[in-house]
Amino acid sequence: MSSRNLDACEEVVREIASKGGEAFAHACNISSKEELRSLADTTIAKWGGIDVLVCNAAVNPHFGPSIDIPDDAYEKIMDSNVHSNFWLCNRVLPQMAERGGGSIVLISSVAGLLGSPSIGVYGLSKAADMALARNICVEWGRKNIRANCIAPGLIRTDFARTLWENPKIYEQVVKSYPLRRIGEPDEIAGAAVFLAAPSGSFISGQTIVIDGGGMVAR
Repeated sequence: MSSRNLDACEEVVREIASKGGEAFAHACNISSKEELRSLADTTIAKWGGIDVLVCNAAVNPHFGPSIDIPDDAYEKIMDSNVHSNFWLCNRVLPQMAERGGGSIVLISSVAGLLGSPSIGVYGLSKAADMALARNICVEWGRKNIRANCIAPGLIRTDFARTLWENPKIYEQVVKSYPLRRIGEPDEIAGAAVFLAAPSGSFISGQTIVIDGGGMVAR
């Protein structure tokens, strides 16, 4: 996590605290298994356990045909987008089972459901997240643990800034969305809360697409 990202996280912590909640920020390089272990263990030590795990971090250092991707960029995508989720889930799952259950939410992407001439490897990593959710569902369901994916379309985040800040790309994207706009972060957060809460307690192994109807209109 960069100092800029850590500062942003600490600002979120302060905002939560100002509203009577409790939170803390912990720096973690998601491509490091040791740092992921530290993240999980620190959280468990602070709060006694983890009931809900949301895996939201991802990278995409390559934009272009998959055949042109350098090996180091491919490895970075897989380490950050796939291995990190697999490692973190495996660290958290046993204590969830001991506590009587839990919910895991993986933030995937519609890129995992579609082919692409420019973000194919990123899509490959996001399809793996969907498979991970299905397998956790099957392997851990008897322990009252649920796992689901959210597959957003284009959302107004820093990660996708190069897409929605470019008027030409933006117009091309929203033309395929029946709602004729991109999504906002809160619209993804709401689905994550639903999947984590008792209201979503009979949903597991699923991928929920949130893309303004884009998949339906294709």
